[in-house]
Amino acid sequence: MSNDAYGYRGDGDLADRLRQAGLSLTVDEAKALLAGVLAAPPTHDGDSWLDLFGPALPGETADALRALKAALEAQAAPASPDAAGRLRALRDALRDRGVDGFVVPRSDEHQGEYVPAGARRLAWLTGFTGSAGMAVVAPERAALFVDGRYTLQARAEVPETLYEHRHLTDDPLAEWVAAALPAGGRLGYDPWLHTVGWVEKTRRDLDRAGIALMAVADNPVDAVWPGRPPAPLTPVVAHDTAFAGTTSADKRADVAARLRRDGVAAAVLTQPDSIAWLLNLRGGDVPCTPLPLSFAIIADDGGVELFIDRRKLVPGVDDHLGGAVTVRPPDALGAALDDLGRSGRKVLADPATGAAWIFDRLDGAGARVERGADPCALPKACKNAVELEGTRAAHRRDGVAMVRFLRWLSREAAAGAVTEMDAAAMLESLRAEGALFRGLSFETISGAGPNGAIVHYRVSPETNRRLEPGSLYLIDSGAQYLDGTTDVTRTVAIGEPTVEMRERFTLVLKGHIAVSTARFPRGTSGSQLDTLARHPLWQAGLDYDHGTGHGVGSYLSVHEGPQRISKVPNTVALLPGMILSNEPGYYKAGAYGIRIENLIVVQAMDDAVAAERPMLGFEVLTLAPIDLALIEPSLLSNAEVAWLNAYHLRVRHELTPLLDADTAAWLAAATGPLMV
Repeated sequence: MSNDAYGYRGDGDLADRLRQAGLSLTVDEAKALLAGVLAAPPTHDGDSWLDLFGPALPGETADALRALKAALEAQAAPASPDAAGRLRALRDALRDRGVDGFVVPRSDEHQGEYVPAGARRLAWLTGFTGSAGMAVVAPERAALFVDGRYTLQARAEVPETLYEHRHLTDDPLAEWVAAALPAGGRLGYDPWLHTVGWVEKTRRDLDRAGIALMAVADNPVDAVWPGRPPAPLTPVVAHDTAFAGTTSADKRADVAARLRRDGVAAAVLTQPDSIAWLLNLRGGDVPCTPLPLSFAIIADDGGVELFIDRRKLVPGVDDHLGGAVTVRPPDALGAALDDLGRSGRKVLADPATGAAWIFDRLDGAGARVERGADPCALPKACKNAVELEGTRAAHRRDGVAMVRFLRWLSREAAAGAVTEMDAAAMLESLRAEGALFRGLSFETISGAGPNGAIVHYRVSPETNRRLEPGSLYLIDSGAQYLDGTTDVTRTVAIGEPTVEMRERFTLVLKGHIAVSTARFPRGTSGSQLDTLARHPLWQAGLDYDHGTGHGVGSYLSVHEGPQRISKVPNTVALLPGMILSNEPGYYKAGAYGIRIENLIVVQAMDDAVAAERPMLGFEVLTLAPIDLALIEPSLLSNAEVAWLNAYHLRVRHELTPLLDADTAAWLAAATGPLMV
């Protein structure tokens, strides 16, 4: 690196700047910090990473660090992908480890939806960038397993000359492995990257086929991945009680009381969003979700051991955590689990989300392991009054951005000059103007025409389409605000829609309204409501291959459990304060996609209607017009028309005071009453 590269004046100058700032860091330590910064996703506040070096840095020191970061970033240009070469290298590494095959999942040690750069092994190996799937590599064959959401994406990203394309649920993995591996073969897996439930089920399935499932001590993909990014480093900050609504001390006391009630000495927390919620912490280690990657153990007295890279804790966080929270390095987790095992007391761990490594370590230490749900999941899902008021406020600001965007789209798209990337960038820029904005809650799905039929489509320069007259445009997007998380989908007609488009959009709308207006007794799960959304489509011989609704966090994950609305059986009862999406859809491959999504929150129903049992329903949070041009009124009942008109009246009432006159006039026309 030359002294003048990107303004960097050399290691000696940086050392002087660090000393002048009163920092004890060496230049090598500063470079290691910056390597972690570069492994993290970009943030809305582009200079927040400077907080890792200390508060109120002198301008010269900050400038020197910025210059070094730019120089290191330029040196880290991505290598050209060589899928065939990477596959050969992995096979060589498998032979060295004495295994015949290996499973490469799309997961990290936390089994999270978003994974840091260094954990994107599936994408590095195969090119597949979807959020669910796995590859299996055998001596002569390899396969990529994805579900129905990603079939089209997988075909576009992963060469079928190298990987057979299989369905994640319809094509049993064990059958493929039995055919691809030699008789009596050994299939390797990384115990950090799979849940204990997956390991146990897969082992049983493979045993019947005469194949042994073996944990490997080191991941062979890591061994053949040159320049693999290190763990991300982003500032960890306290989340203000003004937004959280409840102090961390109160949350810890509540969780500890439930542990004592169940006779559990401690719970191992492996989900970073649970830890962020429990300790009122936020970070930025992964895209779109403001959480710090970490593990924790909470004891039945409310004390917590937090396993996290201390370099991420900015000044003031230790005081926020208080004396009941002990910060330990991540590599101390194993010894802590051993201590729990030797105590002889009961330890809770969640088999649905905990890595098999956690259970192996506890079992090896002789722990009395209680398999049960993460004790933070349910209280996190039931938002308190402050969180609910926050999310309502966030949705009003988000609604303003959506209305401004839809008005812009109505003016610009008809000329055929707007692309998918243009539209996504415009919506993000409008959201960024709102107060408390902290970035997107997921990568925007901006699909024009046939791209809209790809359920989890991600636009790229290679796939970027123009919004053409006579087509449909689907935009599924959301934002993170300090006071709430949003997620909304709207389907828009560009020009005149066809009769078929209007009919199928209206069927989706009927299902959306059915969920929105559902009234149900306490104890009802989301799976019991899923049929409401699909019934109108089923009557026309249609359906969609994704869930109807997922849980949503409060300035946390846009996809959270344990609640959901889905065909997949789910026994978790819906409770007041739970936020879910309501997003039925229809997708005609190669032609167009339709989805209508609002966020809704479970609430107790008033006793205006006599009921023998306590009843629940939904409050709609999202505020954005639904395209009237796509509705066929003759397919709607009077009650459905009344719901739509009332919803649009509310959108107009809540957002008009926040809009300029021209945008308010457009909104008035876009939300005018639908006449039957």
